[in-house]
Amino acid sequence: MNDSAFDSLLEFLTQIPAIENVTGTGINEAGLWWVKFKIDIKHKLVWQVVQELGHVINYVSLGERLPTVFYPVSPPPYMNGGPFDFLSWMIENKHKDFTPDDLKEWLEGRLPQPVDSESEWLTDDEDDSEPEL
Repeated sequence: MNDSAFDSLLEFLTQIPAIENVTGTGINEAGLWWVKFKIDIKHKLVWQVVQELGHVINYVSLGERLPTVFYPVSPPPYMNGGPFDFLSWMIENKHKDFTPDDLKEWLEGRLPQPVDSESEWLTDDEDDSEPEL
């Protein structure tokens, strides 16, 4: 697998509201891959995006979980600064046969559609107000 294996997944991720940019990708010696990106924590849909990604990537089904993990990462805040500048998010793969394209297909089939439409991410009990920080 090479860096171009990420193209489709990265294109899809950057369409999701609140995802700002991908800051890195990689493949280790065992063939396991990872993606690191920033989420705009001031965006009005930030928690919907985190919740939806967490659901699909970490826990889509009790009986059939994906071999992926989604979680926040940060350097030491006391040395660098707060979450607006230094909080990032990771997706790690835990099985060499599960590709970035496989994850894109799972996300595409389960996230709101069209994925770039902010109104599709809102639930009935939400409005367009800013999240409280």
